[in-house]
Amino acid sequence: MTTTEQRPLGSPFSATSTAEDVMAGLDLSGATAVVTGGYSGLGLETTRGLAAAGARVIVPARRPGTARDALAQAELDGCDVVPMDLTDLDGVRSAAAHISGSVGRIDLLMAVAGVMATPERRVGPGWEGQFTANHLGHFTLACELYPLLAAADGARVIVNSSAGHTLTGIRWHDPHWRTGYDKWLAYGQSKTANALFAVHLDTLGHDDGVRAFALHPGRIITGLQREMTLHEQIERGWVDEHGTVIGAGFKTPSQGAATGLWAATSPLLDGRGGLYLEDCDVARVSAPDEPMDDGGVRAHAIDPDAAARLWELSAAATAATPVTR
Repeated sequence: MTTTEQRPLGSPFSATSTAEDVMAGLDLSGATAVVTGGYSGLGLETTRGLAAAGARVIVPARRPGTARDALAQAELDGCDVVPMDLTDLDGVRSAAAHISGSVGRIDLLMAVAGVMATPERRVGPGWEGQFTANHLGHFTLACELYPLLAAADGARVIVNSSAGHTLTGIRWHDPHWRTGYDKWLAYGQSKTANALFAVHLDTLGHDDGVRAFALHPGRIITGLQREMTLHEQIERGWVDEHGTVIGAGFKTPSQGAATGLWAATSPLLDGRGGLYLEDCDVARVSAPDEPMDDGGVRAHAIDPDAAARLWELSAAATAATPVTR
């Protein structure tokens, strides 16, 4: 991927397109997809879209009972639920081993699960919680499942990032926020990490036909905001005192899932990878002083040198199975 490739392609879809619009007429019979967080919010809409097109969907879930109930309520009884907590890397490896024992290939890995703006929380060996859940857990899962991705005929890995990546690059001197914790900057770092992860995974995987993309799904009120108070959301102009969404430009969950499903299925992305997407198209590169909500991707989130550096940091921290070219 080069910066010159990071520009819109003229997709027939847009910010208002829904998951149903993107998936209309597609047949994914015989395909296997893994969707983290696939039982709530954008993840549930993603699972619904893939299953409706005939894919077998595996849903790793921190709360497997809740996941099974949610999928049953959505009449998605054919999905497989695998227990997994993204902040427990041994558990991630166990989930990957379980998946590897049940399927011969994975066509789509959709990293949808995430947390946002949480209070300072230490997990594992004292790691910062948002960086671990949003990045290191997904990094480990993708590495452990890589042989199954390489076994597919043109697998795609789709990583949900966010416009929050504009808040900061990687805090190389202190990625786990041992000092000066700021919940929003910690979130922003984790979202930059999501984007950089896709860049380097694509570099390593493209010779095996494994292509990776990161994306901003848009502004959507889902369970992602569960650690924010109602007062915080009112102050930001997102909702009113009743919790009703009033913010301009907010999407429905179906519209929010559309870009990920477009990334997973669009022929416009054949032969491409390592790109950052938004509104069902490739995003433009935005200037450092542009407002976050004006769209685009910052150069720091698609920089190949930073992506390679983050990969080395993540591999050393997690001891994940190496992905080699």
